[in-house]
Amino acid sequence: MASLKDLRNRIASVKATQKITKAMQMVAAAKLRRAQEAAEAARPYSERMGAVLANITQAIGGGGDAPALMRGTGRDDVQLLIVCTAERGLCGGFNSQIARLARDHIRRLLADGKQVKIICVGKKGFDILRREYGSLILERVDLREVKTLGFGNADAIARKVINLFNQNGFDVCTLFYSQFKSVISQIPTAQQIIPAAQASPDAESAAGAAVYEYEPEPGEILSDLIPRNIAVQIFRALLENAAGEMGAKMSAMDNATRNAGDMINRLSITYNRQRQAQITKELIEIISGAEAL
Repeated sequence: MASLKDLRNRIASVKATQKITKAMQMVAAAKLRRAQEAAEAARPYSERMGAVLANITQAIGGGGDAPALMRGTGRDDVQLLIVCTAERGLCGGFNSQIARLARDHIRRLLADGKQVKIICVGKKGFDILRREYGSLILERVDLREVKTLGFGNADAIARKVINLFNQNGFDVCTLFYSQFKSVISQIPTAQQIIPAAQASPDAESAAGAAVYEYEPEPGEILSDLIPRNIAVQIFRALLENAAGEMGAKMSAMDNATRNAGDMINRLSITYNRQRQAQITKELIEIISGAEAL
């Protein structure tokens, strides 16, 4: 059984940890609001760009005049996965859920005989995937020094991906991230960004019977719009991840603070009982000694 000194030290240690987790919870709550606003502000632009792209794609028909980023290579033998996770931990299962979705996708592709290449955005996803698929990782994008995510960060990643595609480095590119729903809900998501999504029946019905004229030609518009759309989708993924990370961290630190409080209560009860037993034992020894005299 631990001594009273050991119990006092343990209680003091848990109290210090509780102060740290409480402070981290408050910091995450403060950052969450800004991150959530940024993610929600990016969604309408991203969705509208996807609708415009689908409309122009419908007009051009995906023929030979369509840019390669839209029509693809016609194959799916080489798959590129962009796995976006957080740079830091202490956010529950946020990073592991994204990595698990990517890992399951990799296993399916390898089982089908496909070649897989990986670009990791964030340290935690890189640390998880390199244990099993280290040889498949092409690059790790480090954003630890970035205080506020900007479009330039996503555009730099998009340029690397487009250059790799132009060098015939892959056929299909899929983006993995976590879509922010609420503080306690983040949904791991896989989104194909190359080849660009074709027009769907829903998009056609939304467009109705309207006829659009494009100037310059749709092919020229797509040549500029598709690379920008890739950067926009990556930027949205980074913003969604930032909000999800702060939400998951706030929830995890709240749970840790509560658990620390429960542990302090249990240790305090054990300490008080042991101290009372020791006092009772000393009193018995004193009374027994007095009676013996």
